Amino acid sequence: MSAGMGVLTILMTLVGWSSIPLFLRYYSEHIDPWTSNGWRYGASALFWAPVLIVTAVRGRWPAGLWRAALIPGSINVCGQICFVWAHYQIEPGLLTFGLRSQILFAAVGAYLLFPPERAVIRTPSYLWGALLVLTGTSGSILLSPHSIDWSRLSGFGLAVASGGLFACYALSVRKYLPGVSSVMAFAAISQLTAIVMVALMFVLGQRYGADVWNLSREQIVWLLMSALIGIALGHVFYYMSIARLGVAVSAGVLQLQPFLVAVASYLLFGEVLQVGQWLAGGVAIGGAMLMLAIQLRVSQQRNSG
Repeated sequence: MSAGMGVLTILMTLVGWSSIPLFLRYYSEHIDPWTSNGWRYGASALFWAPVLIVTAVRGRWPAGLWRAALIPGSINVCGQICFVWAHYQIEPGLLTFGLRSQILFAAVGAYLLFPPERAVIRTPSYLWGALLVLTGTSGSILLSPHSIDWSRLSGFGLAVASGGLFACYALSVRKYLPGVSSVMAFAAISQLTAIVMVALMFVLGQRYGADVWNLSREQIVWLLMSALIGIALGHVFYYMSIARLGVAVSAGVLQLQPFLVAVASYLLFGEVLQVGQWLAGGVAIGGAMLMLAIQLRVSQQRNSG
């Protein structure tokens, strides 16, 4: 039952997180990125606030939670800004292939911050996987049929930057919030992120974020639903999946995200990736799967020893 629930939650995570680039692509034609981030993270913060309130009332508040969440929250803010801005430059399918570079940044960060991880990262097969990720990610933009102008290059750069920042975010949570439950950690981080996002919306957003009222009622509902699906519930389902299936298996399933997004983007927006880009993306995904497989094998050997 536990494994079955893990399969269900990781599939829900995959579908939910695959929908977010599509939502953001759609709303990029209607509202600016500051407004998008402000409303989405504001809604997510309201969703998570009761968790913090109930924990405080019950007297189970982790000591120093806000201070510990500052660095992960700051990194998350930067990652979200890059992630959303990328949707205003390039198509969702190409963007999500660029995000796969996240695993490279995670490997480098783990090597620097957590010495026990170095045995895994030094494995030749792991390094070959990293090379495949780098090659495939680069190929997905270089093999584009479109001219590589500044807009597309900057959009892909923003996608890669967001992948790097999200990797740093995960590593910082591990470093600064050890012993704090994943739910409590994300609930606190979402509040800090929302404060910054809403402030940026008021300062930089068009009409201080009021452009959202130009949307129809249905469009506003789906904008808020995207926050619930991608930010609030998506992280809960992912943490549940990790608890039941482990990190490597859960992360491995999520490697399918770029393919789902690319197919959906073709159906919804007419985005067409060339054969070379599909192959390059497949190479990147294959490299990521190899890295995860080596990580899982070494972890199992360490635990059995």
